[in-house]
Amino acid sequence: MIGILAGMGPKSTSPFLDKVIDYCQKLYGASHDIDYPQMMIYSCPTPFYVDRPIDHDEMKKAIIDGAVKLEKTGADFISLPCNTAHAYFEDIQQALSIPLLHIIEETVKELPDSAQKVAVLGTDSTIQSCIYQKGLKAGGHEFIHEKHWQREVNQLIAAIKQPNHVHKTQDIWRELYLEISKRADLIISACTDLNTVLDHFHDDIPIIDSSDCLAKSTVSTYLTYQNEPFNKGCM
Repeated sequence: MIGILAGMGPKSTSPFLDKVIDYCQKLYGASHDIDYPQMMIYSCPTPFYVDRPIDHDEMKKAIIDGAVKLEKTGADFISLPCNTAHAYFEDIQQALSIPLLHIIEETVKELPDSAQKVAVLGTDSTIQSCIYQKGLKAGGHEFIHEKHWQREVNQLIAAIKQPNHVHKTQDIWRELYLEISKRADLIISACTDLNTVLDHFHDDIPIIDSSDCLAKSTVSTYLTYQNEPFNKGCM
């Protein structure tokens, strides 16, 4: 059974589940209701605030508690569709006796060799934790970032969490994307909240969605537990 530790942020849970379902169709041709995997989804409230520093002890405790609860339901492995939470990956994994998939590793695997300079859009905590800097360097890619980009990303995330955000967020994203596209070969969306606006204005350079990479890995990992072949070339 697939375990999904979600709710970070709350609006990202349903889109991630949709991606998992899509990859069930793409990777092994699921079509009937019975073809889809058993999944246990736990939406885990966490003390995350865009406008203040994270209390890392409280955040880590909340995530570990959620992961342990999810394991007790009988999950064979856990997917955690939150980039920021992966700053605590080792501590979470140590608290479990089942595998925890790593969103950064799965994302870097999907990057083309041509993407030499990569911009990462995520929370302050994700960037400050250096998890993407390390992952990109290990994969032979250069991480590029600017402080004022981060300020705009923070504004985007804060706006997305509010009702009736569409026009404001699209304006912020348009300006940010145009600037980044002059410096980077590719953008990684490393915050699941951002995916609600990133479908707009990305003709110049590609955007890789880290949650999409994790969803693909979730289904392929599920298939290894089922001993079923799948088409690795499907995207």
